[in-house]
Amino acid sequence: MALSVIYIVGIAVAVFVGVNIGGSSTGAAFGPATGSGVLSMRQASGLMAVFVLLGGFTLGTNVVDTLGTEFVPRGALTLGASIGILLFIGLGILLGNVLKVSTSTSITAVAAVVGMGAALGVLDWRTVGVVVMWWLISPILAFWICAFIGRYLYDDIVARLDFDAEERGRVAELAVIGIGCYMAFSAGASNVANAVAPLVGSGRMGMTTGVALGGVAIGAGAFVLGPRTMGTVGEDITDLSLEASLVVELIAASIITGLSWAGIPASLAVMLTTCVIGLGWGQASRRVPLEAIARPEGLTAEERATWATDQLELFDPTTVKRVVATWIATPTVAGVTAFLVFGVARRYHLAL
Repeated sequence: MALSVIYIVGIAVAVFVGVNIGGSSTGAAFGPATGSGVLSMRQASGLMAVFVLLGGFTLGTNVVDTLGTEFVPRGALTLGASIGILLFIGLGILLGNVLKVSTSTSITAVAAVVGMGAALGVLDWRTVGVVVMWWLISPILAFWICAFIGRYLYDDIVARLDFDAEERGRVAELAVIGIGCYMAFSAGASNVANAVAPLVGSGRMGMTTGVALGGVAIGAGAFVLGPRTMGTVGEDITDLSLEASLVVELIAASIITGLSWAGIPASLAVMLTTCVIGLGWGQASRRVPLEAIARPEGLTAEERATWATDQLELFDPTTVKRVVATWIATPTVAGVTAFLVFGVARRYHLAL
């Protein structure tokens, strides 16, 4: 009976985490679509729920394996430990949702697992190194791809798509919706593991059951909390055109999907915002010579004014700073809390 009660508690905590992930990830996936007026909040939430499940069942199992069995050995993830980790993940993500920011859910989940593994002395540092390496490489890659597109290709993309033409309006809307669904798919592939990997890794829950539970919980979170973060991504960071929405979502979703295929937990929120900033930086540099960007002191007064104006038009630096600060705070809270709690449990031989 006691084990049954604990298992139910574990499921409840996993649902809590999934709902908060849904709130956070929906902003990353459909913020540009809702911000540009293509979709309503409710429509975006419905599409998010469907495509998260699809991504979870196709590629998400790879990430569940990594997060649930490769950072720490399977035996270390008892049911009690899994519940503790999920609780720390959920609290960290909830912090971001309260602040109306799409948090780095995968980084928060990994931080909690790493905190536990380090405290118990069972952490596989090689896996940590591989994942962190990709966390560093992928945002840099996303930034420079979008910066290159913004500087050299964006005007040509806008001209070829010609979404301002009246007869192309519906095509543009369908394209943005399609890319948003692709983002939701990549969110499911990457983030379902964050809700259920500890339970699956403990051996108490099967892979299929876990993915289904995580996907449904994330879908529920899309309706309950998603509108808050969609407003932040879609309106506060940048006033995205339809063409810009297509570019940043396509690049971000493709990188996250590739990482999920490789079993690397990665943050859709980080990738999307990095793409937005990269595209904005690239567009802002179009009217400034490249050699002057490398040496800002070489800019004329007119070029400095142009650079500053373009930057402010494309993204709000204040909001970006708040988003980045939250990315740092949420995994830090989850990881440090997990390390302290499991460290105390080990010190005093408490069973988890």
